[in-house]
Amino acid sequence: MFDLHRLRLLRELKHRGTLAAVAAALSYSPSSVSQQLSQLEAEVGVRLLEPVGRRVRLTAQAEILVAHTEAVLERLERAEADLATSLTDLTGTLRIASFQTAALTLVPSALSLLRSLHPGLRVHVTQMPPEMALSALQARDFDLVIAEEYPGDPNPRPAELEQEDLLDDPLHLALPASAGDTAGSSPTASLRSLADHPWAMEPEGTAARHWAMTLCRNAGFEPDVRFETTDLLIHLRLVERGHAAALLPDLMWNGQTPTVALRPLPTGRQTRRIFTAVRRGRSQHPAIQACRHALRRAVTEAAAAAADSGGVERT
Repeated sequence: MFDLHRLRLLRELKHRGTLAAVAAALSYSPSSVSQQLSQLEAEVGVRLLEPVGRRVRLTAQAEILVAHTEAVLERLERAEADLATSLTDLTGTLRIASFQTAALTLVPSALSLLRSLHPGLRVHVTQMPPEMALSALQARDFDLVIAEEYPGDPNPRPAELEQEDLLDDPLHLALPASAGDTAGSSPTASLRSLADHPWAMEPEGTAARHWAMTLCRNAGFEPDVRFETTDLLIHLRLVERGHAAALLPDLMWNGQTPTVALRPLPTGRQTRRIFTAVRRGRSQHPAIQACRHALRRAVTEAAAAAADSGGVERT
């Protein structure tokens, strides 16, 4: 029998990349992790790691072991879910990672519902970009991730993760007052009219930035990006004060009346997908089901609020 703890260390190395990262995540010393993996090599009788410069990488035999370890851990996730389902009260800790807009709007409403229905459940929320959060979910740092996917830029879908759509979130061109009135112009013309204006966008390397740059280039111009931040509230404040144009989602207003002029985007680039992701085998855990239910309720409440206020104006 192979030692499951050591197998999990090997799996951690695959997902985290270095012995130092595994040690930091699990509060071990790098030498302790290395020693445990050496003992695992002795158990299985084959070489599992090979040096690459100052780092190591998994051998083909190690990859086989990790694949079987993933299957074992998935089965253990299902066992944990079955045990939790057998209990009357929902307890324990649920670890959630969410990108900013959802953390500001959907998560607080969902937390209120969870506190009301399951007071024994402790929920820990971390704001984190989806690019990082989904990798951390695979590494077992979180139980559930709320993530986004921009038009034309689909996320990788690892087999070990299960995704469930939460909502489609329309995106808009947010106009500074200095841009003048583009009402009645086509979406492409409205976008092109801001070719000489400063822009606020998310940093390079993010899915949102890639989508935004593609959108502007397809409209025939290279945007003058003067403000870079993942904080969309800063984008909004810059538009409100006339310092920049930006691309903002409906969810920013969470059913409230927008504070800036909005215009629709060219066809086919108008909506981002928001979804939840969990590790395979974990979706039936009652805490996961309760959280997803609470998030769907939050989406419904936001939609109802938007309908009562007349929705986001798209002139």
